[in-house]
Amino acid sequence: MGFMTAKRVYLDYNATSPIRQQAVEAMLRAMSLPGNASSVHREGREARSVIEGAREQVAALAGARARNLYFTSGGTEANNAVLSPKLRCSGMSEEASLLIVSATEHLSVLEGHRFPADKVALLPVHADGIIDLAALEKMLGATQGRAVVSIHAANNETGIVQPIREAAEIVHRHGGLIHTDAVQAAGRIPLDIAELGVDVMTLSAHKIGGPKGAGAIVFSSGAIELGGALVRGGGQEQGNRSGTENIIAIAGFGAAAEETIRDFAQERKRLEALRLQIEAIVLKFAPDAVLIGQGVERLVNTVTVAFPGHRAETVLIAFDLAGIALSSGSACSSGKVKRSHVLDAMNMDKSLAAGAIRLSLGWNSTEEDIVFFALTCETVFNSLYKRHDSTPLRVG
Repeated sequence: MGFMTAKRVYLDYNATSPIRQQAVEAMLRAMSLPGNASSVHREGREARSVIEGAREQVAALAGARARNLYFTSGGTEANNAVLSPKLRCSGMSEEASLLIVSATEHLSVLEGHRFPADKVALLPVHADGIIDLAALEKMLGATQGRAVVSIHAANNETGIVQPIREAAEIVHRHGGLIHTDAVQAAGRIPLDIAELGVDVMTLSAHKIGGPKGAGAIVFSSGAIELGGALVRGGGQEQGNRSGTENIIAIAGFGAAAEETIRDFAQERKRLEALRLQIEAIVLKFAPDAVLIGQGVERLVNTVTVAFPGHRAETVLIAFDLAGIALSSGSACSSGKVKRSHVLDAMNMDKSLAAGAIRLSLGWNSTEEDIVFFALTCETVFNSLYKRHDSTPLRVG
């Protein structure tokens, strides 16, 4: 194909979202405040007011009380802080003896927890990517002592939504605690910490149009305790996360959360319509493509598709040269491709999984983006499949 285009279309919101203008404006206002939020003078109180306002805004995203939310530097730190043997409910004296994590979790959960390696168990998923609830029941029944369970609300690679409420009922029946990483789910499916029945939820700003570098831990009630902070020092965030608060990022997080809530219902419908167009376009130009997650609930903004006989990096580079930013089900580092542990856990054929890419939409995606994607697909797939028999697809 060998050409580059000046026009760019961004379809990688699950990696990070472009920042919302409302978040930028909130950050600029916060940037002008001189005070430390821990100071008692007027300047300090003004800074504190910004943080507490943002706490209310972000808590609303999770259907939680503001007093049960604590800010972190991002979703990774939030997950690292929560997943400790010391996580407990008031009245629990012993440390947790086992961590159970689903096999398709984000690496910040799989590798970021603070349990000994021999005290961690992987919860399998079915071929459709949904956790095995019967296996969870069996694992908890065989556990000596108390377990902590971590299951993400929605997968970052496939968009597959997990049955968190059902899992929470099983965990609590066995006396355990459950955490859900809701980083990808926030703003894309309804979130209410009480209705989901989880004890702890973690969030991130940059997935919803906020700044990178801000996250949150949300407890279901004041009875849930970390039992020991990951970041220790001056005792900020009620001792859950010491260090002078990043008021600028926190203000942006709050503004992005408020905009996400305001547009939630209409955005879900709009993004689902765009997603369905993308799927139809892909299957028109690559009829042998395999859509991953069909038949189960998925995020309305996410399309993960595998192309038999093709490598994901080849497809990604072709689209990038043509002006479209996508990502792969694989993690690329230093020129080496690591196969997706998510697709492996789903027992997908390795050669098929090697050709999986992800397209994800967000608040700034438009119909014009989809039209450009359709035109690009014709060029890209005619080249990849060495075909010359396709006709342009009319979108709209």
